[in-house]
Amino acid sequence: MEYQLPQEVKEHRKADYDIAPLILGRWSPRAMTGEPLPLDDVMALFEAARWAPSSFGEQPWRFIYAERDTQYWPALHGLMGEYNQSWTKNAAVLVVVVSKRTFTRNGKPNRNHSFDAGAAWENLAIEATRRGFVAHAMAGFDNDKARHDLGVPDDYEVDAMVAIGRRAKPDTLPESMRAGEVPNSRRPLSEIVMEGRFRE
Repeated sequence: MEYQLPQEVKEHRKADYDIAPLILGRWSPRAMTGEPLPLDDVMALFEAARWAPSSFGEQPWRFIYAERDTQYWPALHGLMGEYNQSWTKNAAVLVVVVSKRTFTRNGKPNRNHSFDAGAAWENLAIEATRRGFVAHAMAGFDNDKARHDLGVPDDYEVDAMVAIGRRAKPDTLPESMRAGEVPNSRRPLSEIVMEGRFRE
């Protein structure tokens, strides 16, 4: 399937250099329909994540997921505060991303575990975009509760949550969220790229 950059993205985003439209088109809407996603599509997102690069090929990321209307949904949905629950209630799938702090091969600390899990999340998000789905990552949840309730071992970091679903119109969101339901821009390269040494 060939990806076409949506008009709403064209109106709000412009790259200074030529990049793949799929990268520019990835953003984080909150409005979702509540419709289920075929399990093959959900697994395809995890398949994309599986192929992310990682230090020493460790692949420290793990994904704990729940589809809506299953016995596992309340535990994941209950990890979030009221704000995030108000819009994730219409997701098709919720995911908790965790990463192993130590190398499996020798038990030594892996200081890149969360960096590598972030790469896996990006692959998932790009594939979701290609398929026309929403994939919205968030930090607004109770990490300690996630560790306890989901049985996450001590040598894993609880990194993030992700809500996945089919896109809905912004008017399905609480009114306070609707104005922000547009693709945002980014800092200019001059602020984030530094030749030779760090500078503010």
